[in-house]
Amino acid sequence: MISRNFNIALAALVGQQIVFSQPSYRNANANPSSLVQPLYTPLVLGSIKPLGWFNDQLQLEADGLSGNMFDFYRFVNDSRWIGGHTEYSALDEASPYWFNAIVPLAFGLGDERLIGQVRYYLDYVLDHQQEDGWLGFEKTRATRGVWARCLLFLGLMQYADADPTQTDRIVTAMHRYVNLAHSMLSNNYTGLLVHGNDTFDTAGFGVGRTHEYHIPLQWLLENHPRNNSKTLLEMMDFMIDGGVQWGADWRTFWTKESYPKVLDDNYNMSWVFIHGVNMAQGLRYPLSLYRNTHDEALKQTSRTALDLLAKYHTSTAGSIIADEYISDLNPSRGSELCIAAEIMFSTAYMYQFLGDNDIADWTEQTAFNAFPAAVSADWWSHQYVQQENQPWSRNLSTAAAWYDVNSYANVFGLEPNYPCCTVNHPQAYPKFLANSFVKTADGGVAHVFLVPGSAATTLGEDNSNSVFITANTTYPFGNTIAYSITASSPFDFSVRIPNWADANSTINSTTRIQPDSRGMHKFHIPAGKSSTSVQLSTSPRVVPRANNTAAIYYGALLYALAIEHDSVSTPPISYRSQEVLPSNTTDPLSRTRDYKLTPRSSSKWNIAIDASQISVVGPAHASKGPLTSPIWDLGAPPVELRVKAVEIEWPVENDTPANPGTFAVVKVGEPFEARFVPYGSAKLHMAVLPVVEL
Repeated sequence: MISRNFNIALAALVGQQIVFSQPSYRNANANPSSLVQPLYTPLVLGSIKPLGWFNDQLQLEADGLSGNMFDFYRFVNDSRWIGGHTEYSALDEASPYWFNAIVPLAFGLGDERLIGQVRYYLDYVLDHQQEDGWLGFEKTRATRGVWARCLLFLGLMQYADADPTQTDRIVTAMHRYVNLAHSMLSNNYTGLLVHGNDTFDTAGFGVGRTHEYHIPLQWLLENHPRNNSKTLLEMMDFMIDGGVQWGADWRTFWTKESYPKVLDDNYNMSWVFIHGVNMAQGLRYPLSLYRNTHDEALKQTSRTALDLLAKYHTSTAGSIIADEYISDLNPSRGSELCIAAEIMFSTAYMYQFLGDNDIADWTEQTAFNAFPAAVSADWWSHQYVQQENQPWSRNLSTAAAWYDVNSYANVFGLEPNYPCCTVNHPQAYPKFLANSFVKTADGGVAHVFLVPGSAATTLGEDNSNSVFITANTTYPFGNTIAYSITASSPFDFSVRIPNWADANSTINSTTRIQPDSRGMHKFHIPAGKSSTSVQLSTSPRVVPRANNTAAIYYGALLYALAIEHDSVSTPPISYRSQEVLPSNTTDPLSRTRDYKLTPRSSSKWNIAIDASQISVVGPAHASKGPLTSPIWDLGAPPVELRVKAVEIEWPVENDTPANPGTFAVVKVGEPFEARFVPYGSAKLHMAVLPVVEL
């Protein structure tokens, strides 16, 4: 068992006055007012609209728990940020998490009801900004922590971009707060490091996320500096240097020497590095600093971070295997839903600077597999932890298989464990949409995450070229994308070709695709109206995992054994007391329920597969007509696989399937054709399976 008391270099800081000087990471030769520009720049929030099945998903999200928490959920509806009385921790992060997620959902859909929600929140928070510039309700040094303000800033930044009528007041409020926070941090890192009787962040979550301010502060620096550039830069420096002083410098962790391949008692660095959500956010650390410092070595640190994580702790579905803390590649270990949401944001951000095609593949892998598998098809419930091998979703008889997670955590519910996932998971798909089309460094536009949608933007130094692009597709359920494009002047349009697409992929069903070294296929688009299409070709692929096990993919989708199940719903319970929640924090129409899913007696889950015998059932390319909604439901996706399999004796440990490959494979019965479906649609599933010859 790993000790929970990892090194926290904090005690020595209490009462000590730290003299701030030029941080060691600052490149003295860099122009401090010039930020490194990304290869791919996101479009303004609201200029990309969802279409087809992805519009259905975002509308389900808006109509589901995400879009209704403001009306009843105590950590949002009764948040102290808007005059209420309820927070789930001294971090005071609940409603800022919600705001950061619902702003892109509201403006991505153009949903007036949701825009009304975030406008109310915006108005209240800005109208109640305190005289000294503090944003929030806290009034004492002991309770004023800077971490949750970062989440608020991310939401404010997005809001200011999407609604120019509010930009000036938002920017003014942000600068007032920055000036205060700068003065706090310059005084022994007040608000970041805990001193004396401070209560705002005794565990150190904010210290592990010091880089998160860089995105909104860099946005201010580039777009609305207000003659405050020096203060903005110094505040970023203070945040990073405070984390370094505490022992939370991600550059020391993302190395081949320090990174723990398997977490054991030999690990001697801070706990913040091995916490799954921290780790997903910590991927953004090197590039956040790189924008300021121009230190090219930080790009390689980012690449190393991705490679280490991919090799040692990434699930087949694209998330980090971490039920609070990382462990190994055991597919029965949990993966927190917050991690999937943060991985999607981190890899999208990293892709924009590094441009490596496999990073964008990773973003899609998480978006189409890990994330939807842990959210109910109607968006009204979610899991806290998801398992790659998960033949039941119910209150387990023990929580011994997990770390710091309760036995109820894989139930689909309102708050099956800590409420952070309830308020944070809504950001995943709206931000994925917002990053799906980008501007390229050569002045063009690219479609990088291939979901159906439309994009409106202007190009050229004088913004005189008005461009409108529509991508009609059923991707990733079908692999044809039809583009309709209108432009007032010629421009270059690129489509990212995933690494899994084979040499038979074509343009307009005739010309072979020829992607460049970054996986981009470029089109020269004339003025006026034009159209083109992309046909991606692929076949099922088998990816080996540890101990002679494997996972099966087809295109961007992970496939898993379909497990028919029964569902029993109960009133939602409190994550802390395990008692039924009072009606004033649940949906008045009783749409908030907890769901226990159990496999039917006729549905086998304990199988081994012959990975050489796989067939595709359903259309091999684009599905004609609209897809079923909700699409992430068992039987809804149009393409399934049939895999030769055999039932085996599979031990159960801690009320969950034993780690495959750690027990002898003993066959039971005769081989049969097993039904495999997209992992995201199978809320009960087995995805990492022993391999045998049949």
